[in-house]
Amino acid sequence: MTEKKALPRTVGFWGASLFPVNGMIGGGIFALPAVLVAAVGDFAPWMMVCGLGVILPLAFVFSKLAARFDHHGGPILYAGTAFGPFFGFQAGWARYASGVVAIAANTHVAIAYLAVLFPVLNDPALKTTAVVAFIAFTTGVNLVGMRASVGLLGIITAVKILPLAGLVVVGLATRDPSINLSLPEFSAFESVVLLTFYAFMAFENGTFASGEVRDARRTVPRALLVTIGVVAVFYVLVILAYLAVSPVVTEGESALAAAAGDLMGQAGVIVISIAAAFSIAGNSLSGGIVTPRMTYGMAEQGMLPRVFAHISSRFRTPDASILFYGGSAILFSLWGGFAALAAASTLSRLVMYLLSSVALPVIEYRDEKTVPIWHLPIALFAAASTIWVASHASPRAFMMLGLILLVGSGLYFVARRTPMDGASDPES
Repeated sequence: MTEKKALPRTVGFWGASLFPVNGMIGGGIFALPAVLVAAVGDFAPWMMVCGLGVILPLAFVFSKLAARFDHHGGPILYAGTAFGPFFGFQAGWARYASGVVAIAANTHVAIAYLAVLFPVLNDPALKTTAVVAFIAFTTGVNLVGMRASVGLLGIITAVKILPLAGLVVVGLATRDPSINLSLPEFSAFESVVLLTFYAFMAFENGTFASGEVRDARRTVPRALLVTIGVVAVFYVLVILAYLAVSPVVTEGESALAAAAGDLMGQAGVIVISIAAAFSIAGNSLSGGIVTPRMTYGMAEQGMLPRVFAHISSRFRTPDASILFYGGSAILFSLWGGFAALAAASTLSRLVMYLLSSVALPVIEYRDEKTVPIWHLPIALFAAASTIWVASHASPRAFMMLGLILLVGSGLYFVARRTPMDGASDPES
């Protein structure tokens, strides 16, 4: 358990791109077009451009930080290098808690989509069994190796993207969307920009497993910026196709399934429903690959017990971190009262965004004699946008966030009281 090993660098640019793509494209894309159109009408496609404008400074901050580090952990390294290990731990723990809750919640949604096609899954016992089986299966794949995990993720990504791309092509080829360039009322505009910000969250997934990415300081920043731009264009095209079709959406129906039904009948509904299930499954699998690398990175820095840094001698994967993550996700999936934690999970992620945003200027001005003057305002804008988004959270979400950080602090201080031999320096 104490043998020091290195994880192999098997992930290239395309593999590194799958992590942010599957983080951003999950279940939301199947409901977002109808929500945006209901809020702002024909201006909906442009709202994604506005959302990209809000999130892009944050993506720039992460790309500049990722160019400095080639170890696991992402925000753990960023905040830890700038402000010390306690803040690095809090950045990582907040994001980790968010990921564990998200995989439990998202897997339930994926099985719910499959239940439309296979009504037997509506049985509570079978639904729970299916959720647990999926989480257990992805945990097993992650244990086998990063190459196998990325390969499966690539297949799932293709299964979910191709039907959506087909809907875009058929919809725009057969119907003409109406596009309105006039701004909606500010109150609606503000609330929908907030929604589009959420659509791009999880782009940072690409930074967690940098220790297994080839030429990480170059590959990860490129993957972050390229994928966020491609995903923004894809969202715009999907919304344009939805506007072109203008389906009537019934209660409990996916907006895009309704659009596919108008274009291709029941076969279209089935294909989009399968795509939705695979989309959310890809989101969960992506989180299951990268999030355990955070506890591995924290254990490397002596922020968690050393068992989390253990590497399988057979598969060369952080087996203890992967098993702990999968087991925690299964427990949350069985707990019917984790809705409050699910609401707090997004707020937890914002803590990580804020700490990373303010870390960039601190690291740059401490380590370099000259820094481009425009880096500071971009970092400050990223921090301000994060605070603005957090200001919309409910008091209950803040209470749950406080509980999450309190529990994490307890684990941190327990780990720090037990010195870890061979803990590496947080800087790359």
